[in-house]
Formats: sequence, structure tokens, C-alpha cells
Amino acid sequence: MHLRRSPEDIAANRARYEEHQKKGLNFAPKALPGFSDFPEIPVDEARVIHREVIPGGWYWSTKVKREEVLRVSLTHGFSSVALIAWASGDTSERMNLPDTVKMQWTTGLSKGRVIFSDMGRVMFSITEDSSGAHDCLVGGSNAATNARYQGHELRDTRDNFVKLAMKIGLDRRDIPAALTLFAPVRVDAEGRFFWNSALLNGADYVELRAEMDMVVGLSNCPHPLDPNPAYAPNPVTITRIAATTVAADDLCRTASAEAIRGFENNAAAEL
Repeated sequence: MHLRRSPEDIAANRARYEEHQKKGLNFAPKALPGFSDFPEIPVDEARVIHREVIPGGWYWSTKVKREEVLRVSLTHGFSSVALIAWASGDTSERMNLPDTVKMQWTTGLSKGRVIFSDMGRVMFSITEDSSGAHDCLVGGSNAATNARYQGHELRDTRDNFVKLAMKIGLDRRDIPAALTLFAPVRVDAEGRFFWNSALLNGADYVELRAEMDMVVGLSNCPHPLDPNPAYAPNPVTITRIAATTVAADDLCRTASAEAIRGFENNAAAEL
């Protein structure tokens, strides 16, 4: 039986939520850093472990070690890149975007923010980012959203991730919600999603520092809200960069009480 909550209960719950949110936001820095320098600074080739170019419509997976960095670059023109991840040691632990949003009180994932797993640990720190134009709400494409490209059988992110998961011994039920990089999705005053192209700079890039050993999957397919009527994803460059020492006062590790607790959970799991 469904019980309808009273206006008083709703108001009390809202007040508790707003008080909890206020405490979380008061801890955070007054302002996170601005966007990273543009265009991107070349990587020291001595630190490059591997470089991969993902063709439009295709996918790729890689293993990364703790404190290594993945740079995702739009060096060949615009594309949106969907990303998922699992912990290498136990793939039942996976990226969790709802918790990532809830714990940091924002859907705006950019430089200084972190990405959480479903076990309260930090999987990625966003250490560089030229645009902040990333989508953690809508998700990647599927066969239905590709139907607008009439007359073609084209690859989509859902099918790409199913293939990717099966190749590494997982199943479709193991696929988490995807973060789509370079997808400038925002929400208007009426709660509707819209595509804000003004947030993009062209040859944008983002750097994600791994905070645990992981298996990472990427899919290079058009986002469902991309207004381009043509299916035209460009190749995307992924550079895996060797780890360096991370400072104790690193911004991503100290930006919020939730991030601090997440890194404490990371440390506890290593004991």
C-alpha cells in the first residue's frame, strides 16, 4: 500500500536535506580552479605508457594502475566519449554516478572533482579539464537513440559496452551508468535537458587520475542529445601517462568532506 506523505513530512525532509547540503558546501573551497590551459600542453613522451586512437563509433578498454593518468583529447575534431570503470581487484565494485553527484552536491564534474565507486571509494580525480562540458545525467547512446540516423546500422554506446564487458569476462548487468565526456548537457529552469554547445572549445581535453587499479572502458559514439543530424564522430586520442607522486594537499583529495572520506576508504581497503 502506498502511503502519501503529509506536507509537514515533506517540509521536514526538505529542511534536513538543505541543512546537510549546507554543511557539505560550507566545507568546500570558495571556488574550484578554473578550466585548464587551452590548448593542451604536450605530454612528456618519456612518461607515455600507451597512446590509443579510438575511431568514430568504436570502443576500447584498458587497465590502469593507481596514480596513472588518462588524458582524453579531441585532437581530431569533436566527439563525445562515454566512460565506465571497474575495480581491477573486484569488478563488482564499479563507477557510480548517482553517488558521485550526491556526495559532491553537483552534476558539474570538472577540475577538482572526483568520481566515486559504488563502495564509497574514489576511482578518478579530475586533475585537468578544458571545458567542464561533461554529462553524468543522460547516459550514452543506444539503438533507439541511433534511429534518428535513418538508413544506417550504426554503432552505439550501449552495444559497445556490452561487447566490451563480455570480452573482459563480465555481462551486461555489470555495466554501470556512463559518464559522457565532452557532452555539454545542462538542465533548464523547467527541468529539461538541453545541449549547450557554447561550453565547448574545439580541441578540448580532460585528464583523469586513477585512484585505484581499474579496468576502464570508453565508447566513441554520438551523444543522444547531440544536435548534429549526421552520425559523424571523429577519432579520439587516449594517452595513458605514468604515475607521479601526489601531494598530501592535492586539491581533489581535500576539496570536500566527502572526498576526504572517500580517500580514507581507499586507504582502509589497502591495509
